Amino acid sequence: MRIGELARSTGVSVATVKYYAREGLLPSGERTSPNQVSYSDAHAHRLRLIRAMLEVGGLSIAAVREVLAEVDSPDRTVHGMLGVAQSAVTRAVAEPNPEGDWAGAERAVEELVRRQGWVVKPENPGWKALVQIVVTYSDLGRGDLLSLLDEYAAVAGRLAGAELAALARVPSVDGKVEGVVLGTLLGDAAMSALRRIAQEDASGRVSAPVEDQAL
Repeated sequence: MRIGELARSTGVSVATVKYYAREGLLPSGERTSPNQVSYSDAHAHRLRLIRAMLEVGGLSIAAVREVLAEVDSPDRTVHGMLGVAQSAVTRAVAEPNPEGDWAGAERAVEELVRRQGWVVKPENPGWKALVQIVVTYSDLGRGDLLSLLDEYAAVAGRLAGAELAALARVPSVDGKVEGVVLGTLLGDAAMSALRRIAQEDASGRVSAPVEDQAL
């Protein structure tokens, strides 16, 4: 297909297609004449993947480039790809505040991981992010929110198991690698959206008059 057809089929402009190509996100098409380039269905799929990471996953162009470089690497593994996707979607953690109890928060996260029976290295991007959250809750005196972390962890553990079970059913390595990317990036967005919906429902039930709750 020509570049105009590629753009229309994926809902982007020709200028955007060219921009993604210049940024190294989209492979070059096949030149069929001095002024004509042909694109395949694989290009259309890559464009949709790029849009998903940018528009739904909220990644930057630089982060998308990094993720796609790993996707295209001949040495990629599904486990390694998970780490890349986690790093891309996890916000950088600020330097420890000397006024916060970072050592205590580290111990709290270590204990939480131990209670769940997880085998995880502290280098995991989520580990430091969780430590920062624990420090923040503690600084604000929100023990009530800290007490929810075990419940969060239990839900996260069940979800991670379900995600990996779904990936195991994908026959190709390419499909598994892409599934890790989409499952991590879009999965975070999906859980955030579902939580907002569930919060409204739960809040409405708690706030409903007693006579309405009895119906």
